[in-house]
Amino acid sequence: MSTSLLVIAFLIAFIIFSTLRLKWHPVFSLLVAAMGGGLLLGLSPQEVQEAIAKGFGSTLGTIGLVIALGTVIGQYLEKTGGTQQIAEKILRLTGPRKAPLALNLAGFVISIPVFCDSGFIVLSPLTKTLAKRSPYSRLVMSIALATGLYAAHVFVPPTPGPLAAAAILKADLGLLLILGLVIGLAVALTGYLWARFGLRSEREPLGQEQEVNTAAEEQEIKSSMGYFWPIALPVLLIALGSFMAWPGNPFEEARSLKEVLVFLGTPVVALGIGVVCSILLARNFSVKEQESWIVEAFRQAGLILLVTGTGGAFGAVLKTVDLASLFSFSAQSSLLGLVLFFALAALLKSAQGSSTVAILTVSAIASPLLESMGLDHSIGRVCSVLAIGAGAMTVSHVNDSYFWVVSQFSALTVKQSLRSLSLATAFQGLVGLLLVLAVYGLLQPILAG
Repeated sequence: MSTSLLVIAFLIAFIIFSTLRLKWHPVFSLLVAAMGGGLLLGLSPQEVQEAIAKGFGSTLGTIGLVIALGTVIGQYLEKTGGTQQIAEKILRLTGPRKAPLALNLAGFVISIPVFCDSGFIVLSPLTKTLAKRSPYSRLVMSIALATGLYAAHVFVPPTPGPLAAAAILKADLGLLLILGLVIGLAVALTGYLWARFGLRSEREPLGQEQEVNTAAEEQEIKSSMGYFWPIALPVLLIALGSFMAWPGNPFEEARSLKEVLVFLGTPVVALGIGVVCSILLARNFSVKEQESWIVEAFRQAGLILLVTGTGGAFGAVLKTVDLASLFSFSAQSSLLGLVLFFALAALLKSAQGSSTVAILTVSAIASPLLESMGLDHSIGRVCSVLAIGAGAMTVSHVNDSYFWVVSQFSALTVKQSLRSLSLATAFQGLVGLLLVLAVYGLLQPILAG
């Protein structure tokens, strides 16, 4: 085996060991791996320094503001009660008998700008309340919610994991958003189906509290629609901007319209508009309160940016090695390459617990291999990000903070959590991989043609 491959294997093992056993923060694990790895791979100290600086700067230069703005939107939705309003809106549309599905869909929507951990903490009180108003136990409600939140967390930007992977692999963000929404929604529904049919929970009779369709309630539902705009408008603008940028679209000749939509669909601009929508929704709150929310959002974003930047630095060091020459891949190995990326991400996720670290590490490894695997085109890069995302949710167990958030806030034992949430994430990851392979098989010939 090549010495370079042994070094890379050692670096991955080091990242796993330092984060899992030594309890190092991922920033330190990735930074030490980047510095030590560069020296072990034969770079001079000056070259190591330059590679780290270039990788850190280029990664943050691409997505730094997007992460910061997305975090601000999430903070505003949480502090203004928007996340709960969105959940209640979906619940009222579906009714109590479809409450698990409603929670699953609400979790998926809310987790686009909000971290799955905080989203579950905010919405977890609904699982107990709705268990009394529907024929399903709290276990079913909790797993339906948790799996909906988790799907968007690994597939849909502007969540930091897929966003950082898109920057490292140079994937088209608009196309990733569209395919991530489609595959992510199917994966979320996989979690719902597991919660609904796979868990043999004791059925509970409907309580006396039923939904009353009063004029006041209808007005409350109508007013809650405004909380969708900070999420829906940026997603729509990014999708439209990406569509208008594709060659051959029906509006190719309408240059003025194209330029405007492409500009508005730029992630920074689209998320900036989402922030404006969030601020407008918070007009009943004092300026001082909102300032504290923004400070807290930037504090959260700072930690995310550091992890993302050091992931880019680690990737830059790995890119100094011609990894493609170490493998005998051909252009017909594209599907095998996607499976390999999934497997590496699943291994890292299961070993050290963090989906974001798994996504960043495997994206750095995958970047120099795309060309030799026949994935060096728009569909290939996007599907690589999605395959890594699917692996990074397989499997959530005792070394994952999200596992404990779901367990503790749902009053579940460890055994119950392993049987319910861990199995659910395993099924979700496998379904995600199959969908990515299917999407690649369908779209790649069209692109080639």
